[in-house]
Amino acid sequence: MFHPDDSGVYARTAASPGRRWLGVGMQYLLGLLVLYVLLMQPPAPVWAVLMAAVGIGALVLGERMRRATTRALELRAETLCDDTGQVIARIEDVVAVERGVFAFKPSNGFVLVMKEKGSRAWAPGLWWRAGRRVGIGGVLPQAETKFMAEVIATWIAQRG
Repeated sequence: MFHPDDSGVYARTAASPGRRWLGVGMQYLLGLLVLYVLLMQPPAPVWAVLMAAVGIGALVLGERMRRATTRALELRAETLCDDTGQVIARIEDVVAVERGVFAFKPSNGFVLVMKEKGSRAWAPGLWWRAGRRVGIGGVLPQAETKFMAEVIATWIAQRG
């Protein structure tokens, strides 16, 4: 039914440049605006520390997102991984795919429910892993993540 390309990849998705820079730009803009307000109208010392932490945190997250969104996600027969080879989820460990309107999932994406808990990990804008759930999406195109979810769901149905 589904056939891999020459490198064994069944589906591939990556952030488009527009979505990528919109997401990263919003993070940077938030950090810079908070720091600007802090410098132009300094609040009480307790609030100044909080605002500095929020501003610097937003800039750090923006940089993490900028670096993470240079990667692509690839669905292979045994794994869902990024293009550097980092394994996000093993297909044999996936129990269900949640992609409904009311599912707690990333924007334009889906959630994989795993057999066992995995280590926490996060690539802002692409995927996250917490407990038994792996969220895929964010700045990724909806059509590509939907196809990826459909392929995984089909494999689960054939297996079970």
